Amino acid sequence: MSAGLKRNLSTAEDPSEAVASAMRTLQLEAEGLSALQEALAADLSESFAAALGILRGCRGRVIVTGMGKSGHVGVKVAATLASTGTPAYFVHPSEASHGDLGMITPDDAILVFSWSGETVELENILSYSRRFAVPLVAVTSNPLSTLAKAAEVVLALPRSKEACPHGLAPTTSTMMQLALGDSIAIALLESKGFTALDFGVLHPGGQLGAKLKFVDDLMHRAPNLPLAGADTVMSEAIVVMTEKALGCLGVVDQNGFLQGIITDGDLRRNMGNGLLDRRAADIMTPAPKTVTPDIMASAALEIINASAITALFVVEDGRPVGIVHIHDLLRAGVA
Repeated sequence: MSAGLKRNLSTAEDPSEAVASAMRTLQLEAEGLSALQEALAADLSESFAAALGILRGCRGRVIVTGMGKSGHVGVKVAATLASTGTPAYFVHPSEASHGDLGMITPDDAILVFSWSGETVELENILSYSRRFAVPLVAVTSNPLSTLAKAAEVVLALPRSKEACPHGLAPTTSTMMQLALGDSIAIALLESKGFTALDFGVLHPGGQLGAKLKFVDDLMHRAPNLPLAGADTVMSEAIVVMTEKALGCLGVVDQNGFLQGIITDGDLRRNMGNGLLDRRAADIMTPAPKTVTPDIMASAALEIINASAITALFVVEDGRPVGIVHIHDLLRAGVA
């Protein structure tokens, strides 16, 4: 250990004091969220419903804005709205005063975050909304503020103690704003019937995108399917199984319906006893687990894990149309 690191460790705060400070912060922020929950169940309920009506009914986009820490909250809320089926983007109040007001149209609705409701930088957005009749929803702790007076709907946040011991750094207040923003986004999602499939369209990349893929997106298809007839001798069946290199072989009847599966494990269990001269139907495990192309890849992985197998045949009307292997799912990031 370097001398510098030892010196830093020796002057570090008492862990118990640091943890106690963190616990106080979490407690105060939790109290703020509890106060918000109580408000939503009482005085804030009608305003919340009215705000949803405005945001859901706008033909354009939800324009989210705010200054300082409220602006940072606004950026996140805009991103959450956009990713859950409500087109939205963030407009910075200062940039709005220098041309970005042109991003806002009469078909839009404006969602403003300002704890005090007296943020000077918001003045031009408020004036613009009045001039062009753009509906405005205000999220503020001051229902008598300039912002509140300019809004169609005011979501008045209950005043709660900041976690900052000086009562200055926005902490509890921003937590409440963020929670209310998330509540708005999810309520809109549910009211629009936004599904996991819709979510997948907007999240094609990363782990979320992988989890929302279908079996159809990842399965192997003909002519790469390891298939053999029930009467095929195993000397020929093993050749097919080896060529396709998926660790299994599907056994089909004369009409192409899947009857069973032969895995590497089945081969090991039947070594000797004239294996190569036996028929595929004699070696197969009948009625194997299967999936359809339209189920989620994550659901297929659950079946594979629960059944302690490595691959699933994909069938339509009883006939194999594909095969999905655990390696394909893991490579795609499905987990």
